[in-house]
Amino acid sequence: MNRPLEGLLVLEFCQFLAGPSAGLKLADLGARVIKIERPQTGDACRALSIKNLFVDEDSLLFHTINRNKESYTADLKNPQDLEKLKKLIAKADVMTHNFRPGVMEKIGLDYARVQQINPKIIYGMVTGYGNEGPWKNKPGQDLLVQSVSGLTFLSGIDTDGPVPFGLSVSDIMCGNHLVQGIMAALIKRAKTNKSVLVEVSLLESILDVQFEVITTYLNDGGKLPDRSGAKGSAHAYLSAPYGMYETKDGYIAMAMGNLPNICAIINCDITDLYVEAGSAFENRDKLIVRLAETFKQENTSNWVNLLESNGIWCAEVLNYQTATALSTYKNLNIEQQIDLDGGKSIKTTVSPIRLNQRKLFAKKAAPKLGFDTESINREFEIK
Repeated sequence: MNRPLEGLLVLEFCQFLAGPSAGLKLADLGARVIKIERPQTGDACRALSIKNLFVDEDSLLFHTINRNKESYTADLKNPQDLEKLKKLIAKADVMTHNFRPGVMEKIGLDYARVQQINPKIIYGMVTGYGNEGPWKNKPGQDLLVQSVSGLTFLSGIDTDGPVPFGLSVSDIMCGNHLVQGIMAALIKRAKTNKSVLVEVSLLESILDVQFEVITTYLNDGGKLPDRSGAKGSAHAYLSAPYGMYETKDGYIAMAMGNLPNICAIINCDITDLYVEAGSAFENRDKLIVRLAETFKQENTSNWVNLLESNGIWCAEVLNYQTATALSTYKNLNIEQQIDLDGGKSIKTTVSPIRLNQRKLFAKKAAPKLGFDTESINREFEIK
């Protein structure tokens, strides 16, 4: 299967998650991604593990983010290595980096000078808080960015204090935005035949994720999000029944819907709490508690069958064990096996994009540090 980005050469001067996740997506779409790494240690993510899980001396996390790439080692402080990199840059279509502001200027690989090497290059920059301003040199780490963006006051109940996401949502969304920017830049270059600078930051990405609630805040007199005090509430700006409720044997999630109609179906009397539409938010906590008392009386499957048969949007709340066992999950074909050396393998997810009804499987494992350096030098006649 010919993929849309085949023939595109990407140089990835990135480590950890945001920039490399963008490279992963470009590679899945057919681009050739060469990961530029420091000798001996490489991308710091090689040593950054989740639950201390390592595969072939590198972290499982590194394997997750860097499949289908090549590894080229170069010391950016070494003039000879820099000259080799400049020759490689001259051949590239795209280059990305996530160094702190000023680093690329110091070594002579900033956008202005790279343009002189390659006037048609797409130059992608990832920063924590922007390339200028008082925070430009602050560490761009996902939890810290979540913390300064307001995001942590959207989940949980009002007495919980800040609640961070259980995944690197800032990094992941920033990687998505970098790919979007690169795709747009490629289209623009095709029209102008000139280079394009693409800049994204972790903070702007996580603020963009919150666009619906920030817009509400900006147009609601500056009132802070009003998290419910009732367990199971799921959105600071939405009223009952929106949320999750404990049942006799598990949990059920309720989307928005006509509250009186829903309560009539499940036989939950709210006449003392619901007078008109505004009551759903005004009495949100009391209504959620009242609904919770009712949902505890039956098993989840009974509630789902009853509600769905009446056109109400709801779902059983699943964990990874139960979610991955679903036939729906299996039919999505979202898993793939990556074969490693020595007969080893790991399971991971596959790109969610289908092209002409075909999944974008990519079975090439993450590269060993510097494995492709010599062959790339020979291919591009770099000495």
